Amino acid sequence: MCIVVTKSPPEIVRPSEPVTTTAATGKIIFSPFDKPLATVPVVVLQVFEHPIHEPVETIRRGLSHALVHYYPLAGRLAGDDYDDVHIDCTGEGVTIVAASANCTVKQLMRDIDGRLPDPSTAVQRELIVDDNPAYGFGRADPLILMQVTTFTCGGFVIGVTWNHGAADGFGIAQFLQAVGELARGLPTTSVIPVRSDKSLQAMSSSTVMAAKQFMFGVKPTTLALHSITIPARVINGVRGPTPTCTVFEAVAAVMWRCRTRVVMSDPDAPTVLAITVNSRKYVGVKDGYYGNCATMQMAVARSGVVADGDMMEVVRTIRRAKEEIPERLKKGDAIAELSKGQLSGYESVLLVTCWRNIGFEAVDFGGGRTARVMTTYEQSGVRPLCVVCLPWQGEEDEGARVLSGCVTPHHADAFLREIATL
Repeated sequence: MCIVVTKSPPEIVRPSEPVTTTAATGKIIFSPFDKPLATVPVVVLQVFEHPIHEPVETIRRGLSHALVHYYPLAGRLAGDDYDDVHIDCTGEGVTIVAASANCTVKQLMRDIDGRLPDPSTAVQRELIVDDNPAYGFGRADPLILMQVTTFTCGGFVIGVTWNHGAADGFGIAQFLQAVGELARGLPTTSVIPVRSDKSLQAMSSSTVMAAKQFMFGVKPTTLALHSITIPARVINGVRGPTPTCTVFEAVAAVMWRCRTRVVMSDPDAPTVLAITVNSRKYVGVKDGYYGNCATMQMAVARSGVVADGDMMEVVRTIRRAKEEIPERLKKGDAIAELSKGQLSGYESVLLVTCWRNIGFEAVDFGGGRTARVMTTYEQSGVRPLCVVCLPWQGEEDEGARVLSGCVTPHHADAFLREIATL
């Protein structure tokens, strides 16, 4: 069917009451973890199957109340250069758009999962604010843009585009949980939010400069987007009868193998898997911290080993990389040094990040928790990336959902054949 999404003009939602703390006139200095991401947009799509009363107004009210507690998110980027970038706590507010679709939530999901790879994003992008900073946030842009799309079945989808410098995935999930709590009528949030933490300001800048070098050292290119399911039987086969690795590690190993087989021709050439890891427990930030606190670590192996070697050795390579993070943070070196040759082309590098169990699944606006989590991003000008998302609620036993943007259109058919033969 032809899915049509009708949108109302955008509105600004401001904090529901004056903020009298120092945050009202202050600014949030970005930590070394925040600065490389100061203008980067990220999108999360949360699907809710069960209806709530007046979803747009209910969520608008919860959002306004939550901004009192998360006042910096109602501010704007400021600062003339990289070293000075910060949030001015102006209270100007965030953007919200009310929308409606001419189908049910399940029809939408079938449409997204059933389409050919690249066109699948057309529907998903209708679920986010049109005038969003897809290629980078400017100083005048709201830090959060939210669209609430209602469906004929009563279900709804929340599409949130946020400034990655203001919050990481864990942080924005914590904020959305707070919006849900206040939308349900709770008197306050279950978590006291914290945005500034001196332990992060004291971190060596080399900790994240190496990550920045990786992120921007790989030349961006146009990549084909695919919505992929890694079957549970494949994941369980990698993990074994007595699991020795996580679901994420198994999925990352599978994606790394399938991609390497397609894009790498020299079995002795190095291939790099970059993974993002929540480092709150390693750094020791305060409970409730919602700024950036994820580190990037590299797993490096010969492409022949990744493509055709023992799968458990591939998993062990990923696990070793994760285990090195605490020591590297102590040394002020988040990722290992890589030669320019290892970063020279899109073929040799893949970034995999995980949105499972980081808090998006716990958001509830009154009709029950999130039924499914998705994302989307621009196909052009990006680095090879896979995002492991939550599957449809009740279908967890079927496998893991992955939004894959890790191969060019030239390699797309071969990559999909590798996935199909798993």
